[in-house]
Amino acid sequence: QVQLVESGGGLVQAGESLRLSCAASGRIFSSYAMGWFRQAPGKEREFVAAISWSGGITYDADSVKGRFAISRDTAKNTLYLQMNRLKPEDTAIYYCAAGTTVQDMAVLGLKGVHYWGRGTQVTVSS
Repeated sequence: QVQLVESGGGLVQAGESLRLSCAASGRIFSSYAMGWFRQAPGKEREFVAAISWSGGITYDADSVKGRFAISRDTAKNTLYLQMNRLKPEDTAIYYCAAGTTVQDMAVLGLKGVHYWGRGTQVTVSS
């Protein structure tokens, strides 16, 4: 069974940090590129960051570049998103995703995703 389970969301103040985790089933983790998307209230779901199956290629959206870092631990089948210097506009539900390539998720967006997690809420107060 394919499973992506996010954790680590919460309520923080602007300028603080959070680290999101996504536990993935082994079949997904060893075969797919992984990524994070987010959806703010009243807005469409958008790409945040992605990483290749080997971990050698990463790509971040311009809105988070320099503040967020995506990584993966193959031994733990876990994907991470380290979020620093958080802003109120980062408030959203964050979704873990699996896709064929980093480029597919970054360029195609939702159409480049094969599997989704259920999401974890991140709220940043000003």
